[in-house]
Amino acid sequence: MASPNEKKQLLLRISGKLYEDLAAWAEDDFRSVNGQIEYLLTQCVKERKRTGRYTPKEE
Repeated sequence: MASPNEKKQLLLRISGKLYEDLAAWAEDDFRSVNGQIEYLLTQCVKERKRTGRYTPKEE
């Protein structure tokens, strides 16, 4: 098993439109696109562990 701090490389293919949207969002948050994707995935995994859901419950 990988150590928690070990970075793993992953090839990810996404649409050009999604990349553009992520790049704009990353710029707004002062992150790289890679950093933004890692942040979003981390938040999603935390939410899943906390609630058993992939996304917050709609209100």
